[in-house]
Amino acid sequence: MKKHFKIAIQMDPLETINPKEDSTFVIAKEAQDRGYKIFHYLPKDISLKNNQVIAEGCYFKILKNKKKIFKKEKKVTKNLEDFDCILVRQDPPFNLDYITSTYFLDLLDKKVLVLNNPTEIRNNPEKLSIFNFKNLMTKTIVSENLNEIIKFIKSNQFTILKPLYGNGGEGIEKVSKNSVDNKKLILKMLNKYKSPIVAQKFIKEIQFGDRRIILFDGEYMGSVARIPKRGSIKANFHSGGIAKKTGYVFRDKAICLRLKSFLKKNDLFFAGIDVIGNYLTEINITSPTGIQEINRLNNVRLEKVFWDKLEKKLN
Repeated sequence: MKKHFKIAIQMDPLETINPKEDSTFVIAKEAQDRGYKIFHYLPKDISLKNNQVIAEGCYFKILKNKKKIFKKEKKVTKNLEDFDCILVRQDPPFNLDYITSTYFLDLLDKKVLVLNNPTEIRNNPEKLSIFNFKNLMTKTIVSENLNEIIKFIKSNQFTILKPLYGNGGEGIEKVSKNSVDNKKLILKMLNKYKSPIVAQKFIKEIQFGDRRIILFDGEYMGSVARIPKRGSIKANFHSGGIAKKTGYVFRDKAICLRLKSFLKKNDLFFAGIDVIGNYLTEINITSPTGIQEINRLNNVRLEKVFWDKLEKKLN
């Protein structure tokens, strides 16, 4: 008899989900279709009480009604050890609240499968984990030091600046080595984000897209090229990037093979890596998206593969 697993999803409010784009939506829908009970809670609603990790949230179902997507049950408080699997799917920012939730999840009994591994989520912020693969990167500096950032910008014709803990294309700027406004822009970013800035040599192959590559348990599942709109450098779907079908191009296959052991060793079951031209630019492990775009462009259903692989771990 097929086991019906109990699943909890730690994520943003259900009301913020776009059912036509969000990867978590199709993952949750597939779980529901398999007969799993799904519990949703917000990161702020997880607590540590008398050596128990608890969360206030609600069970929910996805409806076929276009006007009302979710039907939520009454709020309850659950011991998270009652679940077979917890999916961590909230969007960054990477802050103390975010870090604290990973500490709480670390305390759960190991019989509860938490994906991705909370210790490794904490240890591998998206824009820093690429430094484990220095030969796959373009020239990059991460710093709050104004002089170091200016010096780096002057060493390249063009440079991309972005906040270390931003997401969805937030705060990305392209600057020229000769611009008189660079200092002013950097100071503005440092003041706004209160964190280091990532400065990366501009990769001209962005014209062919910033590729989101999806990996489950270290295995390549598919990819989608995110093409910036005319006059923009931002390729993220949140920033208006246009999805285009792609497969292994440039050195994508070699990059995926290099990352496989790293992802498997650290229990980073669901990863979405970003590649421009020949260069790895980010390893997204908290809430990677791209499944629905890959599904539509390739007539596949990656959420089915997701649960097929996950069921083997749960069994």
